[in-house]
Amino acid sequence: MWIPSTRLISCRKFGTRNQLTRFNSASPLAQLSPAAQFPEAEEQAVYTYRKDCAGDHFIDLNASRVVESFYNLKNEPNLACSFFTQLKESGFHHNVDTYAAFIRVLCRWRLDRKLQSLLSEIVGSKECDLGFDITALFEALREGGEGVVGQHSSVLVRVLDMLVKEYVRVGMFDEAIDALFLMKRRGFLPHIMSCNFLMNRLIEHGKVDMVVVLYRHLKMLGLNPNDYTYGILVKAHCRKGNFEEAFDVFRVMEEAGVNPTAFACSTLIEGLCSHKGSDSGYEALRKLRAAKWPIDTFSYTAVIRGFCSEMKLEEAVEVLFDMVNEGVAPDVCIYGALIRAYCKAGNLRQAEALLNNMVSNGIKTNCVIVSSILQCKCVMGMVSEAVDQFKELRDSGIFLDEVLYNIAVDALCKLGKVEEAEELLNEMKGRHMSLDVVHYTTLIAGYCRQGKLVDAKNIFEKMKERGVEPDIITYNVLVGGFSRNGLVEEALELLDCIETQGLKPNSATHNRIIEGLCMAGKVKEAEAFLNTLEDKCLENYSAMVDGCCKANFTREAYKQFSRLFKQRILVKKNSCFKLLNSLCMEGECDKALILLKRMLDCNVEPSQMMYSKLIGAFCRNGDMKRAQWVFDLLVERGVTPNVITYTMMINGYCRVNCLRQAHGIFNDMKVRGIKPDVITYTVLLDGHLKENLKRARSLQCAKEREVEKIDDSPFWSELNDMGKQIEPDVFCYTVLIDGHCKANNFQDAIDLYDEMIAGGLQPDIVTYTALLSSCLSRGDIDRAITLAGEMSFRGIKPDSLAMSVLQRGILKA
Repeated sequence: MWIPSTRLISCRKFGTRNQLTRFNSASPLAQLSPAAQFPEAEEQAVYTYRKDCAGDHFIDLNASRVVESFYNLKNEPNLACSFFTQLKESGFHHNVDTYAAFIRVLCRWRLDRKLQSLLSEIVGSKECDLGFDITALFEALREGGEGVVGQHSSVLVRVLDMLVKEYVRVGMFDEAIDALFLMKRRGFLPHIMSCNFLMNRLIEHGKVDMVVVLYRHLKMLGLNPNDYTYGILVKAHCRKGNFEEAFDVFRVMEEAGVNPTAFACSTLIEGLCSHKGSDSGYEALRKLRAAKWPIDTFSYTAVIRGFCSEMKLEEAVEVLFDMVNEGVAPDVCIYGALIRAYCKAGNLRQAEALLNNMVSNGIKTNCVIVSSILQCKCVMGMVSEAVDQFKELRDSGIFLDEVLYNIAVDALCKLGKVEEAEELLNEMKGRHMSLDVVHYTTLIAGYCRQGKLVDAKNIFEKMKERGVEPDIITYNVLVGGFSRNGLVEEALELLDCIETQGLKPNSATHNRIIEGLCMAGKVKEAEAFLNTLEDKCLENYSAMVDGCCKANFTREAYKQFSRLFKQRILVKKNSCFKLLNSLCMEGECDKALILLKRMLDCNVEPSQMMYSKLIGAFCRNGDMKRAQWVFDLLVERGVTPNVITYTMMINGYCRVNCLRQAHGIFNDMKVRGIKPDVITYTVLLDGHLKENLKRARSLQCAKEREVEKIDDSPFWSELNDMGKQIEPDVFCYTVLIDGHCKANNFQDAIDLYDEMIAGGLQPDIVTYTALLSSCLSRGDIDRAITLAGEMSFRGIKPDSLAMSVLQRGILKA
């Protein structure tokens, strides 16, 4: 009951204060009864209230007495709030005057949260329900009060601030702008912070043009922008790509005597990175820095993130070093952007180096950065290492989120440790983490991959029991699992089940069935299912080719491709690549070339990787004529071959003893600005060594004249001159050592051996086998024993070939 609570409040106040305080502290509703002024009449007042109150709705309270009560409670904000709530709960209909009176109390005590809640209620109510509009509320606030100078303006400005924020929060931008101008019409200027808040949120909602117009109107009203206002205006112009106007803002700031802020500078730099490229943004950063304008971490972050998104990672690292040299400390956001970019590029070594550098600088890692590292390892096939690192992180106490756990679950499934993956999900439940459809689907995929379809179905049922609804991806995984295991009927039954659950099978669902059946060796069944589809799409036809390629039915895949091509259907570009790759792997280069030409006939440009695959296949077969034709075609199409393609061509010519053509390709790559790598130089050096060896072994050449050697020293000198850019690796040294050993240039081989050790490289078993074979063939048993001792000292165990060389050498000796 409301009455007892009122009396309880009154009694507590009566016991601690004098008679005057007692009047002010009594329950607000009690003050409206005669008992508040004449205590002896309290019982009569209660009786009268009970008598007059019907259905908990007041009949005799009027707005003026409520306003008077709020005035009396101006020093009791908690009681005022309680009073307002009790009146409302009891059915009293507040009008504009009672709202205004209550708002004055809230403003007096700066109860911003309660004021925001009240304004949210007003904004969310219909005018017909309130009985007044915002204009009337402002008039009431302006006219009422204690008559203290400045009170009206402070209350109006505070209410306006809150009202603008509330309008913006619910997306009522027009009403927020009207509120600002309403203030001006009442003779008061709005607070600049309210204007800034509105302008910033307009930008975030894509209403950039409104920001510029609003700024101009506010200037006309006499409002003085602050540094943050100008920064927001810079952001608006940058979002539109109007950089001349953005630079003009800085000129206006200078004229107004406002110093540029780091926020304005970083906003301009970020805009340049987004619209004109990160090179432009970095150039602007350096110019602003040279002009002694404030450049903070956010400016460097914008440039580094820009370069990372453009995958210009060397430039991004250059900016990192630059900011450190300028005394600006990188934060976790900068390191995170760089690490994620290197992981995306597959450069795990550099990503981990950055992570170690970050930790050594006292910056703690987080689950987002760690997720990138683990995901990169999984993509690179280092699945076991990813699981081990996850366990180390878990044991170290670092916070691991649901995404990291899912990466670990997926990795365990790929390793075939599905039961351990399921234990990991149970561990998540024990840690009160939320298991979603992604976690369950990952585990289901793991069981399907192992062919454990009963377990997969059990997890499927368990997730539904726990209130997690499967999505179409979950069904696709199950359908694919049944299909790959040849369970056609079960897959089709599940297809019907999808529709009963209110989901619609998509092309991915059908493709899973087609590919799965092909992989299970049931190509005819896959074709039959494809024919049953009413709305066949290109993805479905491509799935037939993909499935056959995955099942190593390359000839069948090519038949499907040819049959579809005759029907003027060209499968997806990615499917063409898979088929071309399979054909090249199986030595079907003629068919691969036909596929490439048919793509060109259909105006579908093959990727550079497809050209490279075909060039590599022809080079392996020694067919350099057609390899050169494909290479020239690639160049004619306006594509610059990469270092891998060039190296394959050079290697192909070296293998068929066409060193002149190899030299021509090598020179062409340098002219086009493609830097040779250590493999390129190794291929060239190996080709020269083998050619000289063949010439030396040619009896006819040896009898008629002195053997003319081909000089390979320019390539070796060029490689050494590259310095730290390209350093010979173990494979390069081993190729050279083996070549010199076979050419009986043992001292040259030993010199290279000493050089590689001095350079910190560890010779491998192939290196030692070449040296041992040369020593023993020359009868230098002592040197062979010394090398064998060094090999043992370095922990290198001789393989069967090395043992055979040693045995033959010892027997011969």
